[in-house]
Amino acid sequence: MFVGLDLGTSGLRALLVDGAGVPLGSAQRAYAPVHPHPGWSEQDPADWVAAVDAALVELAAAHPQAMAQVRGIGVSGHMHGATLLDDSGAVLRPCILWNDTRSAVEAAELDAADGVRALSGNIVFPGFTAPKLLWVARHEPEVFARVTSVLLPAAYMNFHLTGARFADMSDSAGTAWLDVGARDWSARLLEVSGMRVDQMPRLVEGSEAGGTLRPDLAARWGISGEVIVVGGAGDNAASACGVGAMREGTGFVSLGTSGVVLAGRDGYAPLPESAVHTFCHAVPGQWYQMGVILAATDSLNWLSRVTGASPAELSQEVGDTLDGPGDLRFLPYLSGERTPHNDSDIRGGFLNIGVGTERRDMTRAVMEGVAFALRDCAEALKASGARLDRMLAIGGGAQSRYWVELLATVLGVPLALPEKGDFGAALGAARLAMVGAGAGSVDAVMAPPPIRETIAPNTALTADYDAAYASWRQIYPAVRGLT
Repeated sequence: MFVGLDLGTSGLRALLVDGAGVPLGSAQRAYAPVHPHPGWSEQDPADWVAAVDAALVELAAAHPQAMAQVRGIGVSGHMHGATLLDDSGAVLRPCILWNDTRSAVEAAELDAADGVRALSGNIVFPGFTAPKLLWVARHEPEVFARVTSVLLPAAYMNFHLTGARFADMSDSAGTAWLDVGARDWSARLLEVSGMRVDQMPRLVEGSEAGGTLRPDLAARWGISGEVIVVGGAGDNAASACGVGAMREGTGFVSLGTSGVVLAGRDGYAPLPESAVHTFCHAVPGQWYQMGVILAATDSLNWLSRVTGASPAELSQEVGDTLDGPGDLRFLPYLSGERTPHNDSDIRGGFLNIGVGTERRDMTRAVMEGVAFALRDCAEALKASGARLDRMLAIGGGAQSRYWVELLATVLGVPLALPEKGDFGAALGAARLAMVGAGAGSVDAVMAPPPIRETIAPNTALTADYDAAYASWRQIYPAVRGLT
């Protein structure tokens, strides 16, 4: 038996699977970030520890015989967070999360430094880890002086589980300290942000054992025998493992709170100027690239809040039949944007609202705006050489057939819908534990899920949506800088 832990921004999910990777049970616990100042987003790592303990105690009570046979644990975590430890392993301050923007000035400085993009393969975004530490050095020097280790959220959970400080390549690639091509810490990238290699965790591959579960935790959770804890993965890499998006030509589109277009890569081919993320994958010899928009279903959730209708009600008004683009345009930049603009100041908006505009028109425009923004991501990925042959559609927004067909038509790619079941980051983390424990090879374990349906592009409407996308693309340069 194996356990995958998905350490998310708003909660923890623990998934118990058998030796064939079939889910047997799961448990969830919620927690929330805090925002002590505008643009700040923090979490107390003690909340993660409490959530993991409660979830695994619940699994042990519900599945005692299966839990007794657990032989491997993998952790997936939200990326980029800075958890600072002193020489005793104590947490020095709340973890600064991925969606914290306080270090925008420091990020711009690091991004402009000689060789940084070339070594890291990425723009240094404000959400990355390196600028956070530069901010701490400047604004909390007494804390910075005591830092002996910086751990990402998943790596901190590894530390809690084993007492060892280790992290995987996929998560570490989002720090701006890793030479992503060489899969190793970069002395230059560390130096430019005032850090040292001895402050970094030991690097392992995501499917490689990093330590063993503490005996006291094993006893508490009803586990007998030695349990390995593998490197694990950043959340998107873990999701890719969960759906089998490992190699060239495989990938997925995620319509979640944020939106992601991810492509597996057989080699290292960065294109940082496009704001595409180029990261190590969670298994040896593989990389992945992704374009990210910050508000996908979050855009529909926003419209729900201001109209008083639930997201499901809004989707029902649009229906299931794709009938071409509307005249109303929507920019989904409610919290700024990453790919391809790297613009934390831009905000969203509607264009062409008229006296006859109805709520249904606004919903359709929101869905189209998100689809067009995801096409921006796909075009940036293609510019780096990535292939988007056939992709999975995952995330809450994929429950809308209209939205999936719209997205397939805008991207010009068939989108496969998996059968209902567990195939996300928690499953990916469990699969990494399976490989690390010798339960199978990467190719055998990281298989794609069964497909319920594949939705093809509506070719009769392709030209219309291409024209609408070209029109939509003119809005950003026209409004950039306006307030």
